[in-house]
Amino acid sequence: MNSAISAPSIDDLKLSARELRNDLSAMGTEISHSEALERIARDQGFKDWNALSASARRTEPACPVSQGDRVSGRYLGQRFMATVKDVQFLEMPGRFRVTFHFDEPVDVVTFSSFSSLRQRVSCTLNADGRTAQKTSNGEPHLVLD
Repeated sequence: MNSAISAPSIDDLKLSARELRNDLSAMGTEISHSEALERIARDQGFKDWNALSASARRTEPACPVSQGDRVSGRYLGQRFMATVKDVQFLEMPGRFRVTFHFDEPVDVVTFSSFSSLRQRVSCTLNADGRTAQKTSNGEPHLVLD
């Protein structure tokens, strides 16, 4: 399992502000702790300390799989075993673009007259290991065990 990449903690950011104050003080420039926090926020690319601290407190769901993991589940209602080939973190929190390589191809057609086998599938997973997209019977396209 994989964890999302996290921003520095509030404690780490406040420590950086204290270190900035100490460094500036050693060079003869005194600033308040508030000003040090604001400078740290701007250095991190945020408008102000409030925006940075809100971002640092927000937790993002972790991706349920990592590249190279062996997984099992159901794809279009059929059991599979697969290797995770690629994981991409999407801008929408809690959504991940994942590519699977199935051990055995899965027939994606339910019509009895012909088949269409797939061995590599890419889909967008939620943090719970399911796709938001559903088949006509209401089941997610892919569900991890």
